[in-house]
Amino acid sequence: MKLGVNLLCVGGLIEAAHLEHCRLAAQEGYDGVEIPVLDGSPEHYGWLGAQLDAMGLERTCTAIVPDPGADPTSANPTIRARGIAHLDWILDCATALGAQTIGGPFHAPIGHFTGSGPTMDEWQRGAEAHHLMAEKAAERGILLALEPLNRFETHFLNTAEQAAHYCEMVDHPAFGIMYDTFHSHIEEKDQASAIRVLAGRINVLHVSENDRGVPGTGQIDFPSVFSAVKATGFDGWVVMEAFGAGVPEIAAATRIWRPMFEDHPTLFRDSARFIREAWERA
Repeated sequence: MKLGVNLLCVGGLIEAAHLEHCRLAAQEGYDGVEIPVLDGSPEHYGWLGAQLDAMGLERTCTAIVPDPGADPTSANPTIRARGIAHLDWILDCATALGAQTIGGPFHAPIGHFTGSGPTMDEWQRGAEAHHLMAEKAAERGILLALEPLNRFETHFLNTAEQAAHYCEMVDHPAFGIMYDTFHSHIEEKDQASAIRVLAGRINVLHVSENDRGVPGTGQIDFPSVFSAVKATGFDGWVVMEAFGAGVPEIAAATRIWRPMFEDHPTLFRDSARFIREAWERA
């Protein structure tokens, strides 16, 4: 596996001031960093990619649908077109960055609900948009890893069973799932069983504790998760994701109002040590 750290714990747009955290990741033995692609331009991500190359860090990235006005699943043709254009922007930024995967909930706007579960029409429109995105991603050597979220953040994709069915609808080898242990801790009866449902479809594993703090300090049974993931043959990116109150725009989005870890050096060090040791034992 390759070990990464999601940099949403330091900011929503990674700039020069955040490069010290990238250097910290390299010092702690991470293979790469996961860059949030929420804002900025391809030119910015090209600059950032060059900085990370100099540090010997590979990268993945994560992205979202920013608002209901750019929803690729919308029944409104104008909104859907804006949504597909946004997916193209994500691809352009990821390409400039040199990202190997694009993960995250780039399906429907976070926190936007219809009052019911997803309809087949919504899924069909989404699958068409994501199939087109996967075709373009494959041409650039990028894998997609769409992230199901818990029911309090989206109605579009919540469970492993839904995600497996959606993969069948998208039907493209460059398209898969980002499995996140935090969201699955809420939605699944048993994480090992959920992982087996997604066998062969997980392109990125997000290691996130139940309180979104340091992995291994909470309720999630990571040895069971890692054993189940390894049993599927997965050997890709394993990315630590944690959040805290120190980044106001991220704290507001994740509803985290108190510190979840002592400091970034402690978070990076303890997480890397725990994940590598638990992965080896699994």
